[in-house]
Amino acid sequence: MSEPLRIAIDGSDPVSGLFDSPASPQACYVFGHGAGAGMGHPFMARVALGLSERGIATLRYQFPYMERGSRRPDVPKVAHAAVRAAVAEAARRAPKLRLIAGGKSFGGRMTSQAQSVSPLPGVVALLFFGFPLHPAGKPSIDRAQHLAGIKVPMLFVQGTRDEMADAGLIEPTVEALRATATLHWVPEGNHSLHVPAKSGRNDDQVLDTALDAARVWIERMIER
Repeated sequence: MSEPLRIAIDGSDPVSGLFDSPASPQACYVFGHGAGAGMGHPFMARVALGLSERGIATLRYQFPYMERGSRRPDVPKVAHAAVRAAVAEAARRAPKLRLIAGGKSFGGRMTSQAQSVSPLPGVVALLFFGFPLHPAGKPSIDRAQHLAGIKVPMLFVQGTRDEMADAGLIEPTVEALRATATLHWVPEGNHSLHVPAKSGRNDDQVLDTALDAARVWIERMIER
């Protein structure tokens, strides 16, 4: 069962959060949602459950605009403050655990931006599900410029059909980050890691494979 919580944010109203933890967690993932759906979205819940089954706690949280019921995402300053508040809450909830931060799409990008501005206390690595390299249909690497300033390891879980991260752009972008970044491909996956029926796999199977890869990577990060 997810534990509901409230997270205080400097300069903004408090937001809701959900904490999920197995009996003996190895680490805690601070998990921000995508731009169009909040922390309760089925994808978010499925990742939280899957990580818990693999020995990793998660702290999901709402960005302030989503908490208000707005469809307009927060400006970076507000979003970064929410990321920092969620990381601080995770450190209070699990003071002995290594922290991994990141999120789905928008949540991952805001986390990486916050990390590039000033390292998130206690965070040893970043994990992204569908990093939004560019707007849909507008291939570009402009959104990746800040990644070069990040010193902690990063894992990008990306679909090969992601309309917001052209495969021909995300691969060299990650390669350019050298030792700090790893790319895990989801063959035929779109921005939400959904695969077509003709692939012979379903979304649960695809996500299980991605979470297995994430678990192995997280274990390496906490052993560093």
